[in-house]
Amino acid sequence: MHARRLLTSTLGSLALAFGLLGAGTATATPAAVAPCGFYETGSDAYYNHCTSDGSRVVIKVEVAWAPDYERCVAPGRTWLGSADEIQGAHYAGRTC
Repeated sequence: MHARRLLTSTLGSLALAFGLLGAGTATATPAAVAPCGFYETGSDAYYNHCTSDGSRVVIKVEVAWAPDYERCVAPGRTWLGSADEIQGAHYAGRTC
């Protein structure tokens, strides 16, 4: 009887450990990281300037129903506006 309880306890502990490992791995997926450049979520448009040198760059923002414009962005994610209004954005080839 003691061996059966020990086996059940060991199997339960292993299942719990594997379950926790699987849950920890699932939360650290690269999909959670914002992509570099222009991207949209369900409702918002962003530009993510990926750099390790701290540079600021000029991007050209393409707007629906309004003139396009240029904007200086710092490293990291910049909110551009509603995904319904912003059609895209790209690096304009210079720093600011």
